[in-house]
Amino acid sequence: MSTENEGTEVPADPTAPSAPATPPVPATPPAAPPAAPAAEAPTRIQPPVPPVPPTPAQAPAPAASPAPAPAQDPAYAQAPAPAASPAPASEPVAAAAGGTGWPPAPPAVPAWGEPVPAPPAEPRRRTGGLVAAVLVAALVAGGIGGGIGYWAAQREDRGPASTTVSSGEAPASFKREPGTVAAVAAKALPSVVTIQAKSGDTQGDGGTGTGFVYDQEGHIVTNNHVVASAAEGGTLSVTFSDGRSYDAEVVGRAEGYDVAVIKLKEAPKGLKPLPLGDSDRVAVGDSTIAIGAPFGLSNTVTTGIISAKNRPVASGDGGGSNSYMSALQTDASINPGNSGGPLLDASGAVIGINSAIQSTGGGLGQTQAGSIGLGFAIPVNQAKTVAEQLIKTGKPVYPVIGATVNMNDKGEGATIAEQGAGGTEAVLPNGPAAKAGLRAGDVITGFGDHPIDSGPSLISEIWTHKPGDSVKITYERDGKAATTTVVLGERTGDS
Repeated sequence: MSTENEGTEVPADPTAPSAPATPPVPATPPAAPPAAPAAEAPTRIQPPVPPVPPTPAQAPAPAASPAPAPAQDPAYAQAPAPAASPAPASEPVAAAAGGTGWPPAPPAVPAWGEPVPAPPAEPRRRTGGLVAAVLVAALVAGGIGGGIGYWAAQREDRGPASTTVSSGEAPASFKREPGTVAAVAAKALPSVVTIQAKSGDTQGDGGTGTGFVYDQEGHIVTNNHVVASAAEGGTLSVTFSDGRSYDAEVVGRAEGYDVAVIKLKEAPKGLKPLPLGDSDRVAVGDSTIAIGAPFGLSNTVTTGIISAKNRPVASGDGGGSNSYMSALQTDASINPGNSGGPLLDASGAVIGINSAIQSTGGGLGQTQAGSIGLGFAIPVNQAKTVAEQLIKTGKPVYPVIGATVNMNDKGEGATIAEQGAGGTEAVLPNGPAAKAGLRAGDVITGFGDHPIDSGPSLISEIWTHKPGDSVKITYERDGKAATTTVVLGERTGDS
């Protein structure tokens, strides 16, 4: 039933037949009408009217039991169609199938043409129950989740079902890949030693340093300043990483190179020398590993990179002796006690001997404060040459140019002094420099492919060569640049 006709009288159809004497059987409800236009509200379902019980004066008229009406979609249900003619007002509505039985009587039908009563207000839908149900469900779900989490945590705490592998469960065949710091250190440590040096005087001065196995005969390479205090009547002891300790003696020392060789008095069998690399092939940025006993802490391993090459370094041992090197610079932590220890490349080969550090006090050497990331190592190619000389003769051999240079000036080059030590000539007659045409007052600005800015840097570069090498020298005389070639001479010993 459309809501368009609510409250409007509709004239009776003149062609409709007269109402029969007995109440008509309700006709089968018509098919649901098509959906109302979007602008209209959907037809509301009229609530059923309870059947009117018959009075004693009246008996319900007998009627054939009508077939039950087919079920309808509640959303589109409509009131039954009215009879052809209205029933008298005094005539009661007949009850279906015995009055009070099932199915209940159809709802009351208004007389034809009468206004259709307005439907009662639809009861307000209660949403409180739905909200409460949702809240209960959320609480239940949260409780279940918390319970599961607690159960899982308890299972992990008990341990039997844990998948974590403890260190004790590591497979026996576990091996680190070659080339890792751990693998390199594990292989090198048995060949690195801690050296204790004590002087022979009553005070027993000395110190701690590091060295490494050079050959199977028991030769150990280290720094000169590590063993210098024990060179004259002192004692030396060497301790390996496994705790074995041996007495040792000095074979030879090179103060200028800061290299020394000592030897175990009773060398054990099975010594494993460290492999020697090629320091000339080292590049800035290459990985480095330093092993030593900083501040007496033996078997300490630190890592870094090569941060510079050919760094001119002049250092002292605290006793008046100076050494010069064209050093490898590294940021691996090096401290007092690391002196004489190996500087390794990533493969575990020795590329240098740790010798000096730069400190915040501005000094170089092992008597300064701790590392600030500037450590210096003697290139192994130079150290190897010196070690072989010391093992063979016990004395170092130095290449020389036969000229005395000023060691204090810096920035302009290495200036050949006007006079040598003790009033001797600055340029040795018939020496290498004299044969190359150099004179007192000349300023050497280049040696080979390396620039020279001071006397120490010139000596550092000279000592990277061997006696007999021919080297190009660039110099200035009276403000004019010139070049010449010098053939290096030699000097044996430190005195």
